[in-house]
Amino acid sequence: MASQELKHRTKGGQEEEEKEVIQTAERKDTDENTKMDRSSKTTRRQKAKRGLKSLGIALTLPLLLTLLDISFFGSSYQYVSMEKPFWIPRLWALHLACLGSAFLMGLSAWLVWADGGFHRQPMAMLLYLSQLGLSLAWDPVVFKVGATKIGLVLCMALFGVLIACARTFKSVNPIAGDLVKPCLGWAVLLSLANLKLVYH
Repeated sequence: MASQELKHRTKGGQEEEEKEVIQTAERKDTDENTKMDRSSKTTRRQKAKRGLKSLGIALTLPLLLTLLDISFFGSSYQYVSMEKPFWIPRLWALHLACLGSAFLMGLSAWLVWADGGFHRQPMAMLLYLSQLGLSLAWDPVVFKVGATKIGLVLCMALFGVLIACARTFKSVNPIAGDLVKPCLGWAVLLSLANLKLVYH
């Protein structure tokens, strides 16, 4: 009978040891999963912070450049004093449309960048920078230099580049391509204003 109790105790001891080993392994798994969850949350937070910083830069830079362009070159006595039909915008509306276009183009360029479009299609970056340069060049050429015919050529080039931007951006991110479409309207508005200056 004593030997049976000894065997029974040994069996019970082995079961307890196995339970402890299993519980220890489960605790380790739980600890590792918790660490992985924490690291993935940290990684997601870091990615979100980088994304917000890049979005801020993508929106601020073109807006700031456009504001500086308007501040230094955006006034014209000729444009303000001429009689304008209803379809020619006032100077403040023209500048507001320039700022809106800069915002939309910055946002669409950021969407393309976020999807890796500038690496896959380097032409997208070239088109975006061309559009930005052409839109910034219009105010000094037309308002400061008074070269309205060159300004009209700039408007036509800008319209062509915006069409190419819309197509290229849409192939990477459809929303980015759609955001360029209102900018096409702005280019038409700019062309109409410039046309009025040519024939004034």
